[in-house]
Amino acid sequence: MTDTTTTTAAPTAPSPIADARLLVPLGLFALYVIWGSTYLGIRYALESYPPFLLAGIRFLGAGVALFAFLRLRGVAMPTPRQWRNAAVTGILLLGFGNGLVCFAEQRVSSGIAAVAVASMPLFAAMFSGLYGEWPTRRESIGLVIGFVGVIVLNLGSSLSGSRIGAIALLVAAMSWAFGATWSRRQDMPTGPMNTAAQMLCASVAILIVAFASGERLPAHPTARATAALVYLAVFGSIIAFSAFLYVLKHARPALATSYAYVNPPVAVLFGVLLAGESVGPYDLIGMAIILLGVGAITLARQRR
Repeated sequence: MTDTTTTTAAPTAPSPIADARLLVPLGLFALYVIWGSTYLGIRYALESYPPFLLAGIRFLGAGVALFAFLRLRGVAMPTPRQWRNAAVTGILLLGFGNGLVCFAEQRVSSGIAAVAVASMPLFAAMFSGLYGEWPTRRESIGLVIGFVGVIVLNLGSSLSGSRIGAIALLVAAMSWAFGATWSRRQDMPTGPMNTAAQMLCASVAILIVAFASGERLPAHPTARATAALVYLAVFGSIIAFSAFLYVLKHARPALATSYAYVNPPVAVLFGVLLAGESVGPYDLIGMAIILLGVGAITLARQRR
């Protein structure tokens, strides 16, 4: 009798392309829903916490927790060059980008903040063009459609804001767009360590600004404000920001920044469901146009 042996091929690991096809849509879903809800979360947290302390505590807590978890799992420390790049990017994205949104929401509603920040993809496209990566024609059509939707959404709302709030939101959108574009071409920490490093560096800068401007921790914060702060740290910072950095690395800028067009209608919907805000016909039309623009950007990416 002849003894025959069979060999079993070792299982092959999923390819990075296959992973991206699954994780990019999941990441976008997290950005659309979670970041859309954070505008209302910031509004609730501001009931007790001053704006820059709110942002600083949020990113410090999330950054320390994520960094400690990664180090316990044996993830390597970033190099000095990666720490520097993470500091620059974190200050642009989280310090200016998020800190100024918190500052502006003292003066404008969460809905108008989301609408103003929706201009960010246009700045991202402009900054990408400076590096020779102009949007394709189809992507440009999607960007224009999305911006039209934001205008329609704004026309139908009863939101109002101050001049300083509008300026803060404009600077926030520009800073986030430049930080996202610049970081794509830099040596950044890998994986979730990139998220942790950026949050740690940004939190230090934000807290310096907070204490220098005279902000102090509340003596008796409300339970809702504290719960909103925890939600912002866990879901808005660790989960959604990690998803953003992954999508930013594996997708074109127009798609990676398309969340800014979806966040306004999501923010309005959360306001209706949780804060009792009303929605008019212009709001519904604006939401539909925004989603059409995001769909055009997504199809453009798939064809490319």
